[in-house]
Amino acid sequence: MIVFDLQCRDGGETFEAWFRSSADYEEQREGGFVQCPFCQSANVQKAPMAPRVPRKGSDNVFVRLAAMQAELLKDSRWVGDKFADTARAIHSGEMAPEQVHGSTTLDQAKSLVDEGIPVAPLPLPVTPPNQVN
Repeated sequence: MIVFDLQCRDGGETFEAWFRSSADYEEQREGGFVQCPFCQSANVQKAPMAPRVPRKGSDNVFVRLAAMQAELLKDSRWVGDKFADTARAIHSGEMAPEQVHGSTTLDQAKSLVDEGIPVAPLPLPVTPPNQVN
């Protein structure tokens, strides 16, 4: 479904109407089925419309993604650039199992995967704890 702002050419009123597609709107308009709800005139055209931009805040997909990532990392320990070494030590049993996150190079991450060590990239960058205000 698509919503258009429409304007009556006779009375000047602006109103919204929903259509299945732009082609559906054109077909209905040409058939005289699109009418002004105020004066019933079929002399109607599309009005200028502002783009629908998501509001800042919880409606923003990046805000929701960041919140989900923060929830996933709340029980994880930041190990910084020691991530590859720490992951290997945990995998081999040299260190107690725990959730860790940090930074590593692409080659180091590929090497971990090749060794059978489960790793996954985070969708958003993580600010190291010593750099948080």
